[in-house]
Amino acid sequence: MKKFSDLKVGDEYFSTCTFSKKEQESYLAFSRIKNTIFDDDEYSTIVSGRAIISRMEGEFTRLSQIYGNMIILYGMDGDPNWENRNTRFLKPLHVDEILKIKYNISDKKELDDEFGMITVDFEGKKENGEAVVIAKKNLYRIKKEPPR
Repeated sequence: MKKFSDLKVGDEYFSTCTFSKKEQESYLAFSRIKNTIFDDDEYSTIVSGRAIISRMEGEFTRLSQIYGNMIILYGMDGDPNWENRNTRFLKPLHVDEILKIKYNISDKKELDDEFGMITVDFEGKKENGEAVVIAKKNLYRIKKEPPR
């Protein structure tokens, strides 16, 4: 685990994940999404965009460099260099496809004596290199000294 003081702008971390049909169904039931696309056999294997973002965040918190820190999702800001957008879904991801995720610490700042803030950009690609999702400016409030 890296402490807040060890994290640097430009640090990159990597993970992979997949979504099973059962996980997709569980997510749709939990989120109560009502969209006919998921009832259509031709499209029912497309993973919900919010599920992808949620899993990407979950994988981020499990990274050996991050796990052990007390972090709180503080919000998502639009990127002024990207027409104030935060997230774009570029290609569909289907159940059982592998998503390769890159996390980039794009900003870091002090908040107070106890907490700092890191800004993390997410990028998810399929195995063939096609970009699925880009999510910039995911803000995390992080305790400077991890709990013991």
